[in-house]
Amino acid sequence: MKTAFVFPGQASQFVGMGLDLYNSRDIARQYYDRAAELFDFPIKDLSFYGPLVELTQTRVTQPAIYIHSMILFEELKKQGKLPDMVAGHSLGEYSALTAAGVVDFEQGLKLVKIRSEQMQIATENNSGTMAAIVGLDYDTVQAVLDKSVIGGVCNIANYNSPNQIVISGDVHTVQSTMLALKEAGAKRVIELSVGGAFHSSLMQSAGEELKKALDRATFDKPAFPIYSNVTGTATTDIEKIRDRLYRQLTSPVLWVDTIENMIKDGAENFVEIGPGKVLQGIIKRINSKVRISGISNVEDLENIE
Repeated sequence: MKTAFVFPGQASQFVGMGLDLYNSRDIARQYYDRAAELFDFPIKDLSFYGPLVELTQTRVTQPAIYIHSMILFEELKKQGKLPDMVAGHSLGEYSALTAAGVVDFEQGLKLVKIRSEQMQIATENNSGTMAAIVGLDYDTVQAVLDKSVIGGVCNIANYNSPNQIVISGDVHTVQSTMLALKEAGAKRVIELSVGGAFHSSLMQSAGEELKKALDRATFDKPAFPIYSNVTGTATTDIEKIRDRLYRQLTSPVLWVDTIENMIKDGAENFVEIGPGKVLQGIIKRINSKVRISGISNVEDLENIE
């Protein structure tokens, strides 16, 4: 039975994440203390004690989730628990990259720092929003977008499950499209409490700075295949990984394709590594037959089978 490690992205954060690890694990203290030297805000305190409104800011959330995920991965690695393949949802792809040995923890953290800062700037410069669409499939949502005469930016940002799609773009266009999708038969349309229009063309300015950082970074060949958000397929090719990370900022997260391709390639056991249980719920909706579990804290590490 092949095992896939999957790593969560933004919106999985919670106040208190990582505190139990910091109090009991050397690698946690090492990683958090090193991160404290790299950031101009108290990332450790915000992770442990909040407030949530600050922890939820893009420039804080992304590195906080990455650090938490990588500590858990290193603890699993010490126990001899390694995957056959990896993937991550949006930001989580950087955790997958590090887990596969393409970059080390610090280089990965520096890439996440640049990504999160540039996305925060893009968000502040371009008013945008996102909305979840429940009860319509990908093709139906895309058809509504293709026929739209509203103008402005609105595209599919996340293909999370067969009946949950997220759209992203400027505020007026997304809100107008929500009405059109409701008329097309969506069971629910929910505007999300996010900082901006992630995975849309409004993130293009963030992509320019990120590309420079990705081009400068030294990548090693991954120890196991990394499934990309942009294509939903696996690769161990360094240049393809680099290119897909750049394109990911303005492209949809094809999570359904990713999980289905991992299953086709033999994955029967999925382990979410990081805060929360978001991916576990999504994967269950994609395929209820595979084994799904999560590692989010010290208790999970101590009770792992």
